[in-house]
Amino acid sequence: MEQQTAILRMLMRNSRMSYAEVARELGCSRAHAREQVQRLVEDGVIEQFTVVLNPDKLGRTVSAFLDVEVAPKGLEAAAEELAATDEVVSLYIMSDMRSLHIHTLTADNAGLDRFIREHLLGRDHIVRLDCKLLMERVKHRRGGPRL
Repeated sequence: MEQQTAILRMLMRNSRMSYAEVARELGCSRAHAREQVQRLVEDGVIEQFTVVLNPDKLGRTVSAFLDVEVAPKGLEAAAEELAATDEVVSLYIMSDMRSLHIHTLTADNAGLDRFIREHLLGRDHIVRLDCKLLMERVKHRRGGPRL
């Protein structure tokens, strides 16, 4: 288990790390490193290898967090509709089964306003909306949970 944790930490830092680099850090053969990574993939521990984009470099500088209360009968439909938009980075259905927690990225405040007006305001199933803008990132995790 300790070796798997070490591999996961390495790949979370750099998912493009070669098997040779993983093996070098672990002090094992390239074949063994490959076998361990493949096992993590097959067991579903690693769901996918991906790229982390810098939203500022893409011109998406407004980061907002929205807590949206939805009438229970409209929860899943609202979640699906919102998840399909370009502005939504992440979306979670919360345990009360009537709240959505949404992270959006837009180019500017006008883009956020447009998103809110088009997708949230005036919708019958939307009961309440709370929007907060990100001021500063103090701690930011990438690649899922920390080990």
